[in-house]
Amino acid sequence: MERPALTGDYLTAERTAVTVTFSNFYASAGPNIAITQNRKNCEITLTVHIPDGFSFGIAAVDYRGYYQLDDKVTAIQQAIYHFQGILQQATAHSTVTGPVSGNDYTYHDEFDLFAATLSPCGADTVLSINSSLRVDNSANREGAGYISTDSIDTHLDLKQTFALTWFKC
Repeated sequence: MERPALTGDYLTAERTAVTVTFSNFYASAGPNIAITQNRKNCEITLTVHIPDGFSFGIAAVDYRGYYQLDDKVTAIQQAIYHFQGILQQATAHSTVTGPVSGNDYTYHDEFDLFAATLSPCGADTVLSINSSLRVDNSANREGAGYISTDSIDTHLDLKQTFALTWFKC
């Protein structure tokens, strides 16, 4: 089974962002392309140490990659974020439909932290990121398409009351 190659995940020195890079995370569809290539999924789990009395949440996400789509072929990129043991989750989702003759993309999504996922208060936890790519050529069976994700930057909103810092809980 082919799997996306995860080449690194890095927490910034300020502890405000995590970057995950891939070397082989893509989906494609078209004539002579196996249906198993239409959808790819990657589950990333990060162990997080949270000091007593603090919590944090995902504030924004940037995705970078490349897509090429024939007329009426659609590429979908989605990621679902949640903390282990917490039912709430945040979802980032983008869709583009061809024709696109080949283009780098950067997709940015922001989350409302009061409505989205917050970590448990003062407890070590696991942050799960379930990222998926899909290419759909059902509206043009002769058409082909491709989407890849090269990196995901997750910006952590570390907030205290209304400021953009750690949240005291």
